[in-house]
Amino acid sequence: MPTPRTPQPTPRAPQPTPRAPQPTPRAPQPTPRAPQPTSPPPAPDLALLEAQQGRHRRPQERQASYREVFAIGEFRALWSAQVLSYTGDQLAQVAIAILVYNRTHSAFLTGLAYALTYLPPIIGGPLLSGLADLFPRRRIMIICDLIRAGLVAGMATSGVPFPVLCALLFFTVLLGPPFSSARSALLPDVLQGDTYVLGSAVGSITYQSSQILGFVAGGAVVALLDPSRTLALDALTFVLSAVILATWVKRRPAPPREQPDRPSLWAIACQGAVLVFGNPMLRSLVLFGWLAGFYVLPEGLAAPYVHVLGGSTLDVGLLMAAMPVGTVIGAFAFGRLATPSTRMRLMGWMAMLSCAPLIGSAAHPPLWAVLALWTVSGLGGAYQLAAASAFVQSVPDSGRARAFGLAQSGLLAAQGIGILIGGALAQAIGPQLVVALSGLLGLTAAALLAMGWTHRRVEVIASIRARSEVSEN
Repeated sequence: MPTPRTPQPTPRAPQPTPRAPQPTPRAPQPTPRAPQPTSPPPAPDLALLEAQQGRHRRPQERQASYREVFAIGEFRALWSAQVLSYTGDQLAQVAIAILVYNRTHSAFLTGLAYALTYLPPIIGGPLLSGLADLFPRRRIMIICDLIRAGLVAGMATSGVPFPVLCALLFFTVLLGPPFSSARSALLPDVLQGDTYVLGSAVGSITYQSSQILGFVAGGAVVALLDPSRTLALDALTFVLSAVILATWVKRRPAPPREQPDRPSLWAIACQGAVLVFGNPMLRSLVLFGWLAGFYVLPEGLAAPYVHVLGGSTLDVGLLMAAMPVGTVIGAFAFGRLATPSTRMRLMGWMAMLSCAPLIGSAAHPPLWAVLALWTVSGLGGAYQLAAASAFVQSVPDSGRARAFGLAQSGLLAAQGIGILIGGALAQAIGPQLVVALSGLLGLTAAALLAMGWTHRRVEVIASIRARSEVSEN
């Protein structure tokens, strides 16, 4: 059938011959119109692309569950090691305070020994945290655990002179920053996407819970045993932590170096400072983290605050536990209920919420109202989960440990300096006004950071969606 039809157009070809010139001028007419349909399509295509992104947005931002996080064996190992570390720290703080006082009967020397549990991380954090960027992070954690086990075992020995005890304590605490920086830098390799945020929430809840229960349980353990045996138990927790890490955490190579030569510790610290403060995004996120210096200050004034209100020793404990309880609730809810992009949008508001309730202390409210205000402040402190998540996404893997070490050391310094200044001011104007002033200054700083974050969060949200799309593909 097709064959006989081929010759039919042949006799008709001469008929349109005179008409051929008519379409000829029309042929160029579509030619100028050809570019016209080509330029409009981008607009519909962009609209279609946005519609497609809108349709895919919810699956990309599906929140992970805590069950998914704990289903990962490596995370369970890291979390178990963290629990042992926090338990040992709480036992050691109580045991050392009692041990030093029993030997010296000096409140000053007891306070000095207790202060040694806070000062070394501020000094050694920026210098030693970079070790986890030069060597395998799992190895750094295991070595730190084993060395600390030996040092604490030395403190548990009876008859250790006070200067030797202080030196052993100093170096034990000094190894905390490289361990925690290595763990923080390793966690994003173990938990991908939104599971990292929930893993961070679990870590925050674990830490705050140890603060709530640790001192009570630590006092009970020391009363049941004695300070030396409690320190021996602390040494055992470090050994168990090293065994868990060596058994259930995978071996990974050291992160790639930006420079072929191995830099000195001082050079590592300087590079970490340049990395964080030379990047506007990282600088903003670190300052968000350091806001804790404003809303943690009231915990250091809990005792004089309750004294002004005429409360009891039990009320001091309740007031000190109010913020950690709020943080535990806020971290669980914020990590589980909010989508990744929603967390980034709410981060500035949550940061302001962590400081604003403290201003109410200026009205001299009763104790029950103070407990409520401090608990709400703790709820707002859950914004640190979003800040940590954005920080991890913004810092390169080769400098992750240095950046975390600097951020953590600065946070400890902000808290310590804030409590020191707050205590001095409370002697002059009273703890209630100091808490209110701290809340006002913190709210002002949080508002300034939140205004700048409004523009920067767009980049972070786009990065979250891009990584979610890549992981799905």
